[in-house]
Amino acid sequence: MMLNNMASRLRFWVCCQVVLVIVLASSCNCEVKSAIGDPGMKRDNLRVAIEAWNQCNEVHEEAPNMGSPREADCFDIQKSKSRTKLVHLVNEADNKLSIYDAKSLGQENLDVNTYAAWKELFLGYKCQVQDEPKPWNFWMIMLKSGNMDTTAAICPKNGKPSQPFPQESRFPCFGKGCMNMPRIYHDYTTLHSHRKHPKRSQLKGGFHGTWDLDADMSKAETRNDTSFFKVTWHKNLGKGSWKFHHNLKTSSKYPWLMLYLRSDATTGVSGGYHNETRGMSKIVPKSPNFKVKFTLDIKRGGGPSSQFYLMDMGSCWKNNGQPCDGDVTTDVTRYSEMIINPDTEAWCNPKKNLKLCPPYHTFANGTRVHRTDEARFPYDAYHVYCSPGNGKYLEEPFNYCDEYSNPQAQEILQILPHPVWGEYGYPTKKGEGWIGDPRTWELDVGRLSQSLYFYQDPGTKPVERHWPSIDLGTEIYVSSNQVAEWIVSDFDIIITDE
Repeated sequence: MMLNNMASRLRFWVCCQVVLVIVLASSCNCEVKSAIGDPGMKRDNLRVAIEAWNQCNEVHEEAPNMGSPREADCFDIQKSKSRTKLVHLVNEADNKLSIYDAKSLGQENLDVNTYAAWKELFLGYKCQVQDEPKPWNFWMIMLKSGNMDTTAAICPKNGKPSQPFPQESRFPCFGKGCMNMPRIYHDYTTLHSHRKHPKRSQLKGGFHGTWDLDADMSKAETRNDTSFFKVTWHKNLGKGSWKFHHNLKTSSKYPWLMLYLRSDATTGVSGGYHNETRGMSKIVPKSPNFKVKFTLDIKRGGGPSSQFYLMDMGSCWKNNGQPCDGDVTTDVTRYSEMIINPDTEAWCNPKKNLKLCPPYHTFANGTRVHRTDEARFPYDAYHVYCSPGNGKYLEEPFNYCDEYSNPQAQEILQILPHPVWGEYGYPTKKGEGWIGDPRTWELDVGRLSQSLYFYQDPGTKPVERHWPSIDLGTEIYVSSNQVAEWIVSDFDIIITDE
């Protein structure tokens, strides 16, 4: 009798728990909150733009007949009973606006660099989508060449005017004009209908080009020793995700090239720039409360010097913890990048290169260890750490970051696959997610970015870490005739509970 009563009570308790779970689930507002305007890249009405930069994230001189290096492909889809058509919001005249049009547009006071920033705002306005909590603009494809003519003193040094100096091997340059903008060609997105199977209709478009201004564009993709880039996108109408297919090829004249797909803030400055930008992130994610989800399929890696970034985060704050305000002498760009190319080694080393290690590592449980603690510090988790060139109280030994490749000083932390990152969803060993291993990643970027070391002046209030630029792609570092190819889809930035 007692056993029967206990069994009845147990069944009653289990039933109550099931009912409670159902009630809580039905009353819970459990929608995923996305930081971006196009969660998962599922929106048919695409918004995408492209930008090009020289070594110090400026323009300096437009490529002949190309206009300012900002273009956009933004459209809405109109459907009727008889047909479906694309209404493009940016036309060829918009995309080819040049510094030579500045006066007629009332922008005669702008130089070629600030004009490019103005053009981005103009294109952003034409592509803008009203949303909550604020409007958004477009995905941003970023191109950059690492060439630098050191004798021309074009790029500032840690935000201050630089002086000419003899060419060095760390800065490739074939001579005068080596910092040129690329030629950019645009295949506007079109609808490819399937007569027998209308549900199989596809949207397709893309950008392609070269830095070799005298190259035969029809042969640049396959011709040896010719730089080339191409980003194409396609999507099945009404379903699935956009797939962004990237190609990048270096040459002996342009051996250091970068190609990223970015979700930038819709207002304010983004990582690496000192002008207003436009982008996809209607909410700027803040550490530790966000995750990033995407599918990545790497076809070709770009060679042993390809710093392929599974995830690249860019932000800006001053050494005293105050937000950046466009003063390039005191602003500091902060980058953290996970490199998944298995050929990339840990240069951080306690015996040979302690200066390339961050002063501290913080484990996922909050335990912090100093880089001199050889028993516990995970040296193999770090490729390189470098300090901002305007840091006044740096812990010795230290290694300054490159003083020229941003308009202001920068701080860079590059990490590698290692077990210490496993709790955040990152790869724990070399080869994970590399060629032949396509994966859908969900990375706890917010928690990881909160734990990483970044310099601040002693005694200042720890900065709230906001990340206006979240991107992925590759930087092929000073390596000729290398090819990288990869596909990105399903990208989203998810805000977690605060």
